[in-house]
Amino acid sequence: MQITILGKSPSWQDEDGTCSGYLVESGPTKLLVDCGSGVFAKLRALRDYGEIDAIVLSHFHADHCLDLIPYAYALVYSSRWSQQAAPRPRLIVPSGGTELLRQLAGLFGPDDLVSKAFEISEYEPEDVVTVGPLSLSFCLVPHYVPTFAISITDEGSSGRFTFGADCAPNEQLPEFARGSDLLLIEATLRVPEDDEPRGHLTATEAGEHGRAAQAARLVITHISDEIDQQQSVAEASAAFGGEVILACEGAVFEC
Repeated sequence: MQITILGKSPSWQDEDGTCSGYLVESGPTKLLVDCGSGVFAKLRALRDYGEIDAIVLSHFHADHCLDLIPYAYALVYSSRWSQQAAPRPRLIVPSGGTELLRQLAGLFGPDDLVSKAFEISEYEPEDVVTVGPLSLSFCLVPHYVPTFAISITDEGSSGRFTFGADCAPNEQLPEFARGSDLLLIEATLRVPEDDEPRGHLTATEAGEHGRAAQAARLVITHISDEIDQQQSVAEASAAFGGEVILACEGAVFEC
């Protein structure tokens, strides 16, 4: 299983950067995890967007889903796709997401745009979803809207990749991610948020979660280039008790 970082920015993009998007591949199977602002262009630079088998969303904040709109326009209206009956990619979303996608599409054009472009299905926390050889499981984590960490295993290997999505400090994620070969976790904040409820982690908290999960490798993401990212890495590493890697666009990990 190969994981490519398409975008790691938080809710506003880094300079020449992209919001949340991660390409997971196993053989010919291609799965996109999140599709935030700028992700579609980054995906196009690496792969044929028509070859993506499925997209799975962790939640419905713009930095994790907004590029579904240009992606859908390409699938519905481009001359390349509109004149042939190509299979629609699957779009796997949290429960209630079909209606949210209809509302989102209606802000930018026809409200059935996304449903025309993708084969939409909804998941519940207890579901296990398969995409080719990949098995996806889910864990509800605390954020401002319903948000799910996603763990992915590949039937062809023993590797396990867990994406922590966006979350406040919690006990659920370390338990869910326990023993992951690769844990990709947000480290948005320099210091804890003042307001309650919280929605994000500091780098130290990200390291603590990785250590509690006993993850083999920890990669921190969702960090603005306007803060000292190397300081974040150092703080996460101290809390994790080992090397921590900063996500960067184009980086590839094997799992």
